[in-house]
Amino acid sequence: MSRQLVVAACLAVAALPVVTAGGSEGRPVRRLRRLARPSTTKRARPTWWPVPAGGPARPSWWPDRIRLGSGLAAVATLVLVGGWPGLFAGVLAGVVADRLLRRFEPRAARARRLREAADLPLAADLLAAALRAGAPVDRSVLAVAEALGGPLADRLGRVGRTLELGGTASESWAHLHPVCGAERLAAAAIRSSDSGAALAGALTRLADDLRSDRATAAEAAARRAGVLIVLPLGLCFLPAFILAGLVPVIVAVLGDVL
Repeated sequence: MSRQLVVAACLAVAALPVVTAGGSEGRPVRRLRRLARPSTTKRARPTWWPVPAGGPARPSWWPDRIRLGSGLAAVATLVLVGGWPGLFAGVLAGVVADRLLRRFEPRAARARRLREAADLPLAADLLAAALRAGAPVDRSVLAVAEALGGPLADRLGRVGRTLELGGTASESWAHLHPVCGAERLAAAAIRSSDSGAALAGALTRLADDLRSDRATAAEAAARRAGVLIVLPLGLCFLPAFILAGLVPVIVAVLGDVL
């Protein structure tokens, strides 16, 4: 009797998926209602977790990399020193590490800065060409921003839109102040707006000056690199010269004297 119960239970378990599948196929209305019903198994994303357009992001309370690295430095100092002195040393190490790490320029910001400085001479040339063609300043700036692309084009676009909305020259060209070398371009544009002088010639001369300054800076960096290379070479060559040249002579002289 017990064997029969076991076999019947096994058969019932094996037939359960088939019965369920058959019942669901025989009730299409119920299946449609189940599909139309909103899913409750997926948990809603909490409001404190921002979702940008490019994908998920970390929550607002999550520390950034610099703060996380500073915390790890503080914990490492606490473990190495130990005790109450380790606690004070860890706090001090965390604060110092946070201050020092925040002084370093991020890679993205450095790439953006270099790209803006490199595109500035070309932007000045294009703007001068557009002004010589007879276009107004705001339309010329917007046309250059559309043709140039990149991070500098975003700043030029803000300049052009501010000019179109009736902003003053100082307010409009202030968007270029963070760009290295753009303060001369902004000063020339403001001076042209105040005095009515032609801006195209000043922009052409400015583009030539920017290219000359860039070439001078590259040459100075190359010379500085040559000077800096001498230091490790000297540190490697001087001990070898002392060991291979001077030490045998000193040993031989001392051997003859003694």
